[in-house]
Amino acid sequence: MNLVYSEDHRLLADSAREFLAARSPVSRQRELRDKGSATGFDLQLWQDAVALGWSAIPFPENLGGLDFGCMGLGPIFESIGSNLSASPLLSSVVLSGSLLHLQGNPQQQDYWLSAAISGERRLALALDERARHNPAQVALQAVPNADGYSLSGDKFCVIDGVGADAYLVVARVPEAGISLFLVPADAPGLSVKALPLIDSRNHAQLQLRQVQVGHDALLGEAGSATGALNIALDRARVCLAAEMLGMAEKLFAMTLDYLKTRVQFDVAIGSFQSLQHRSAQLYVQLQLARSAVMAGLAALDDTGLSDVERQRLASLAKWKAGLMALNVANEAVQMHGGIGVTDELDVGLFLKRIRVAQASLGDADFHCERYADLMPAHA
Repeated sequence: MNLVYSEDHRLLADSAREFLAARSPVSRQRELRDKGSATGFDLQLWQDAVALGWSAIPFPENLGGLDFGCMGLGPIFESIGSNLSASPLLSSVVLSGSLLHLQGNPQQQDYWLSAAISGERRLALALDERARHNPAQVALQAVPNADGYSLSGDKFCVIDGVGADAYLVVARVPEAGISLFLVPADAPGLSVKALPLIDSRNHAQLQLRQVQVGHDALLGEAGSATGALNIALDRARVCLAAEMLGMAEKLFAMTLDYLKTRVQFDVAIGSFQSLQHRSAQLYVQLQLARSAVMAGLAALDDTGLSDVERQRLASLAKWKAGLMALNVANEAVQMHGGIGVTDELDVGLFLKRIRVAQASLGDADFHCERYADLMPAHA
């Protein structure tokens, strides 16, 4: 398993870093927040990112992709994190696109996946029904009828749910199990409400009241969605881990610069041994988290790994990156002192986004428990 980026990946990282630094710096996220952007991202920026090929990275060439693997998403999400950039790459491509690739039929892929890759349409996954992530707890019902299925229930914290063209709704079909349905945003009986969170990104709550969809809205067979859902979720979890790694490294660099320039008692506070020790500990945690994230990215593309081992490495990456990023953010606030909690400083923006990303798709407790459950019985 390769735990470093290849030359091609490093070139992609340089390109993403330059593009986002020029087009989507942290100040741009402040503007989106302050004007109350409903989508939470810059549509033109997203179209330009699509033109760079970002949305095509993980998909095979016969579906319009670049066949660059999930490892290719790592440098993109690290750069997204370091600039606090907002985009529907995670929701529309990594989550929804993966599910269409793994579970959709040729007609669904031709219409929806191609449109997601080209940026013509935007999709969002509607999975969780409570504040805490638990993909096994699905109460939304999809009741079969002569015309297809009738969907009724609620979904909570749908990433980039406001303004999406369609939703991949996870539902339970009686006597079959967990299933996936494509539900257009204008379907009668579907209502979408914005869900404000501290990171000022696009999240939504969905209400479905006897939403009627045809048989062609079902992805795959009824009750067959669990496998594809696990794969798509693990891809998104590792991408979120890479984003948190990018945020934490940026915060760490900002904090080191502050320690070198902030003067107290006629010396830079970075000369204080206690702050040096705390900084050294953060550096060690950053390197350990990078190893976990790289292992998670590599596992997503490694066909020689079992499903259980891939799931363990994905949870390890999300768990380690989440705890590390929270620690770095908290220490950054502390080391900056009183100014660290003011809105004028970017530290607070990073802290808020890290807290939401850490909780998304399973927090540290969720992934610690999942990792333990996936351990061999003899371990």
